[in-house]
Amino acid sequence: MAAIKVENLKKYFGNIKAVDGISIEVEKGTLFGFLGPNGAGKTTTIRCMMDFIRPMEGSVTILGKDAHRDSVELKKKIGYLSGNVRLYDNWDGRTHIDFIKRFYAGRDNSASLVSRFGLDTCKKARHLSSGNRQKLSLILTFMTEPEILILDEPTLGLDPLLQNEVYELLYEFAQNGATVFMSSHNLAEVERVCSRVGIIKKGKMVASQSIAALKEKKIYIINARFDQPVNPQEFLDDNTELVKEFADGLLLKVKGDINPAIKKLGNCNLAHVEISQPSLEDIFMEYYSNPEANHA
Repeated sequence: MAAIKVENLKKYFGNIKAVDGISIEVEKGTLFGFLGPNGAGKTTTIRCMMDFIRPMEGSVTILGKDAHRDSVELKKKIGYLSGNVRLYDNWDGRTHIDFIKRFYAGRDNSASLVSRFGLDTCKKARHLSSGNRQKLSLILTFMTEPEILILDEPTLGLDPLLQNEVYELLYEFAQNGATVFMSSHNLAEVERVCSRVGIIKKGKMVASQSIAALKEKKIYIINARFDQPVNPQEFLDDNTELVKEFADGLLLKVKGDINPAIKKLGNCNLAHVEISQPSLEDIFMEYYSNPEANHA
């Protein structure tokens, strides 16, 4: 049985189809990344999952229970982190933690988390930096050791060291059987943390597949300049296309494995080479242009 199951979910706001018939399944113990650019429908989907808003059609089942009908019971088993965290400005960190403890008797890992994140719990929320507000929010989310974690941009505002700490924490929860549903627009982050990914754009699912399959869709842009003229055709194959030709070089786009292209470049007299990856948006477009790339 899937820990999270979304079936034909639809939510419109007037003429805006925020979520347009998406379906997602996440197995227990999975780290699932929910990818998409801003405005794609990620947050609307999560709000429907949390029963903060009601879908027009479709259903959400979490731990075998209906997300709407069993909302109160499910919230005791879900750790939720909003992408727009709201804290009580006049409360310090300890007061926030004690408030949450009142609803989850016997389930409190806050002391360990406070130490791990290095948070001063004596400061009032209004005096906390954005990074420290995120730390406190993460502690409130994880402290009850929930079975399900639903996280909207969990590392927002954190420095790289603290981002790594969050990743380790997510691994630990998954290893202990928890299920993580993590929304992000950061492809590198999701690739590092998650085992499966769902991609949404303009309210529709573009793909739902393993990270390994997603990595095969990687795209590289190679800007190569040469000391001597070259024949562009020598670099082209099923995975490499010519974007632009210059007087002294080439702009190539490589899909998937970049090593064959690198080997060919190594056989030339290079004056300069620059390799970059397009935005996540460009990778999404690969899914739109190639329907065969969509795998459940």
